[in-house]
Amino acid sequence: MSTITMKFGGTSVGSPEAIATVADIVAEEVARGSRVLVVVSAMAGVTDALFSSVQEAAQGNRWAYRSCSKKLRDRHSEVVNLLMKPGKGREALLADLDSLLDQHVQLCEAVNVLGEATPRIVDSVVSFGERLSSRVVAGVLRERGVEAQAFDAGEFILTDDRYGAAVPQWQETQARINGGLRPVLERGITPILTGFIGATRDGHPATLGRGGSDYSGAIFAAGTDSDELIIWTDVDGVMTTDPRVDPRARVLPYVSYTEVGELAFYGAKVLHPKTVQPILTRGIPMRVKNTFNRHHPGTLIGPTSEQSSTVIKAVTSVRNVSLLTVAGQGMIGVPGIAGRTFLAAARAGANILMISQASSEQNFCFVVMDDRANEAKAAIEAELVTEIARQDVDRIEVLNEVAIVTTVGAGMRGTPGVAGRVFTTMGNSQVNVIAIAQGASECSISFVIDERHLDTAVISLHDLALESVPVPA
Repeated sequence: MSTITMKFGGTSVGSPEAIATVADIVAEEVARGSRVLVVVSAMAGVTDALFSSVQEAAQGNRWAYRSCSKKLRDRHSEVVNLLMKPGKGREALLADLDSLLDQHVQLCEAVNVLGEATPRIVDSVVSFGERLSSRVVAGVLRERGVEAQAFDAGEFILTDDRYGAAVPQWQETQARINGGLRPVLERGITPILTGFIGATRDGHPATLGRGGSDYSGAIFAAGTDSDELIIWTDVDGVMTTDPRVDPRARVLPYVSYTEVGELAFYGAKVLHPKTVQPILTRGIPMRVKNTFNRHHPGTLIGPTSEQSSTVIKAVTSVRNVSLLTVAGQGMIGVPGIAGRTFLAAARAGANILMISQASSEQNFCFVVMDDRANEAKAAIEAELVTEIARQDVDRIEVLNEVAIVTTVGAGMRGTPGVAGRVFTTMGNSQVNVIAIAQGASECSISFVIDERHLDTAVISLHDLALESVPVPA
């Protein structure tokens, strides 16, 4: 008997009609004889509403968080009333939802009194989105004859206490899955699990970071040795580029783990960047499919790389970034400056997306998100205050309004002329390249350009990718 893990995103559970479709998909797979684990996000928009409610509570706005709770109650109750017949099952589920939303208000009341929302409290509040949706989906499935049961993922995923970006503790998480979740599957029950959240050792909800429901799906797929992980979303699969930039974008029928990791990291919105990590070593195939076009084959993601005829498979980009440059002739031969710089940036909360350094060692540059650029610059200046005073470091500059463009394709590994073709295309399109980095995986080339030229760059490079992707029938 095969085991399938399915993860459904926020739009896939965003309305009564969408949840009915989710129930159809799961029920059909169960009817085929598969054991199915379901991981769900919060209904679309709910996580943002919950986050706003706790921020409003910290500012003393009781009306805002109480209004939020009422709207959430109405939204989830509507699904239950539309998709479940009157009876004890429906009434019990509505009472469960009421209890959760009462807890939401109580937490916000506490924040209101204290006047601040700690990261631990924020995680507890935003976790209600998945806790609500998992119970609704389980109830709708039971209505359709599937023996489904909602579980909070914190029962199985043990994390550290870095609230907002918690890291799973793998050995204990696996032990909990073995002891608690596998027996549920063996009894023929379909578990409906909360995405996005785990729990610390003392039982407090801890979120895995925005987009972490994909990550949750991969954790459960790996932990149960699933035969396949299916990420259900609102697009047909992984695409050659962002269709909002170039409407000619097509679905890639197959990409490797490495390629999709590069795509996710550098801006593709289909998957969370960490998704492939838990399933990589186990070789579990993953498929991205569209909940609203479920008969489309989607994109298969697997361990092996398939070279395309044009080498480049996809083009992706990241906006709202800044380029920081550290420069000085006195840096030549001085060990540790780059390492200290990156540690200072990390302490400022800046995630480094790309690094470029010339062999002369007179300067190096790196890219961070706009919202952390000034904090990173200040932290680096404080760290290198001695080197700046003796003029080993001449300047630390921030260049705003830039973007990263990345070309991805496993065939780029060891293929002569790929970089030349990419940058010739940029030159022909009158796009100036500011900094360049070759991915360590050797299946990507990333470079920084003026953000004004981003669409031109992506469309020009996308021409290269389209030459090798089949035109849909």
